[in-house]
Amino acid sequence: MIPPDLAANPRLDRWVGFETPGVARVAVGKVEYGQGALTGLAQIAADELDVSMAQLRLVNPATGASPDEGLTVGSMTTEMSGAAVRAACAEVRSLFVAAVAERLACPAEALEIIEGAFLRDGEPTGLDYWALAGEVDLARAPGDDAAPKKPQDHRIVGREWPRLDLPPKLFGGAYIHDLDLPGMVHARVVRQPAPGAQLVEIDERAIRHAAGETAEILREKAFLALVCSSERAIDAAAEAAERTTHWEGAPDLDPDVSEPESLKVLPATEYPGGEAPAGPSNRRRIEAAYGRPYISHASIGPSCGIARFQDGRLDVWTHAQGVYPMQGMLARLTGLEPERISVTHVQAPGNYGHNGSDDAAVDAALIAVRRPGAPVRVRWRREDEFGFEPLGTAMWIELSAELDAGGRLADYTAHVWSGSHTGGRGAALDQTALELPPAPPMAPRPGAPRFSGAILNALPSYEIPAARFVEHAVTAPMRTSSLRGLGGPANTFASECFIDELAEAAGADPLTWRLDMTSDPRALGVMERLARMCDWIDRGPPGSGRGLGLAYCRYRGRGAYVAVAAAVTVETEARLDHLWCAADCGQVINPDGCRNQLEGGMIMGASWALKEQVKLGGRGVASTTFSDYPILRFSEIPPVEIDLVMAQDQPSLGAGEVSLGPAMAAIGNALAHALGARIRQTPFTREKIVHALLA
Repeated sequence: MIPPDLAANPRLDRWVGFETPGVARVAVGKVEYGQGALTGLAQIAADELDVSMAQLRLVNPATGASPDEGLTVGSMTTEMSGAAVRAACAEVRSLFVAAVAERLACPAEALEIIEGAFLRDGEPTGLDYWALAGEVDLARAPGDDAAPKKPQDHRIVGREWPRLDLPPKLFGGAYIHDLDLPGMVHARVVRQPAPGAQLVEIDERAIRHAAGETAEILREKAFLALVCSSERAIDAAAEAAERTTHWEGAPDLDPDVSEPESLKVLPATEYPGGEAPAGPSNRRRIEAAYGRPYISHASIGPSCGIARFQDGRLDVWTHAQGVYPMQGMLARLTGLEPERISVTHVQAPGNYGHNGSDDAAVDAALIAVRRPGAPVRVRWRREDEFGFEPLGTAMWIELSAELDAGGRLADYTAHVWSGSHTGGRGAALDQTALELPPAPPMAPRPGAPRFSGAILNALPSYEIPAARFVEHAVTAPMRTSSLRGLGGPANTFASECFIDELAEAAGADPLTWRLDMTSDPRALGVMERLARMCDWIDRGPPGSGRGLGLAYCRYRGRGAYVAVAAAVTVETEARLDHLWCAADCGQVINPDGCRNQLEGGMIMGASWALKEQVKLGGRGVASTTFSDYPILRFSEIPPVEIDLVMAQDQPSLGAGEVSLGPAMAAIGNALAHALGARIRQTPFTREKIVHALLA
């Protein structure tokens, strides 16, 4: 069966080519934004083609030069793009082997390839990919009869390999912020404080005076943009504009809407799933509610976009998650044909979800088409990033369960209140200001189930006789969209902490109770490995101030198997002492890269659990700096141990999002063990700890 991404881009030459002697060109539609994914894809390609990594050139994703693989999201790059690359390269290899066998009148089995050169019975033939490139037509649709290599034949896959993206990042020039195009000008959009706000007054004299030079001011409806020749001048001009510009029609937000339980008072549409509701029962019933507040991407570096409109063509440089989706959005917003828009990906700090990268690129493009010629660079400030990027929505989760007479989990129900996790895709701040029509809603494929990020892992990853969920989809008071893991981390936090509560009610050890609820050997394997890693058997009594907790999850019910344990100490606040993780991600391409993703997810999950909450109030986001939106500091990161199950005979499963939820839940369970009291809402601040102890 042809992998979906290859079937959607059904020409082998879109993926592989040998145009330059000694260089194998491989193109993919997925982008690199720090996850090391492109290194793994290169390893897959080099292994299937039998070329060295030094001979491989991975094409930077750009419209026209790369296959269209949509967005780089959902921990699916290795799983989806990796399968497409493997299949395409295996077929290309097979076609070239057949061509050499025909020329030499020998069986294909007599041939092998070393660094792109063909050997017959171990002897050089004088032929290689590049010598035959003119004879083998790759402008053809893929077939599905070329078998990829067996895992035991891999030379590069499964080995640690240095990240291809790190050297330029270490030595400068890798990021979009470093691009310096000839004649480039600097621009900034002065934002509507809220959708629908009207621009009443602007002090152009104050803006130009602050810039210290000629500042170009573009005004159209509620769209206000400034252009200067230098970055210093645009910063000063934007600050003056925000200070002196007057808007009307922006609502005042009650700070209480910052809290996740506030979602329950909003109108909601219900979407049930799972088993039919249970009837009356005499079984023991237990209930609890959990919450996660609005959170920010909190990327260390702010978003940036560059655009140039010249001779009727729009060229855009962006660190958004997909060049073709960006091309489509820009075509809709500018009215240009997609063929007249080129989009090139350039790396930048953090894009784990839908942060400000799309908007920065749209800012630059809309300004550029209104002033053709010079390239336009828009670099957001920290306050822009916190104040106007799409937030990760708050979630409120009410759980109930019934235990049978033997203390086993017999029935489980989850009610999930959540704003949208994907609704901001294809929408930009500027389209509201310019009163442009919104993007048409994405229609699901015929027969495909409705997708919602809010219900990912809404049910725990165990064998439960009867289980169901109800999604309460609300319209959040703020712009929300994708943030790493969507609703999966919050649901896993809630369900895995609740599982601990149920085990306590049943009088059972939390680990033993989990093991008794699954027969999947891969699930059992990671939990048992984790228990050995963290010395679970020596876990002390609750309430001592030191706690050890664990959590398990199979990501999205079909992805990687991950178990995480956390050790904490609680004095005036919670301190992380140690984190452990055992993970089965199927076939591992680059073990170091996989461990990096798991560790990064655990640390981000720890930051969400202990620190992070967006504060709303006034006209919108009130927490617009790292002072009022703290994240985990380097000094607060504990030792982290990762044990990878190298299941090389299994399909690859993504690792980018899988450890977030288990890490949050493990910390929550460790904190409850340390305190002898449960805190059910993140972040676990000093105030919440005091309240739990006094309750």
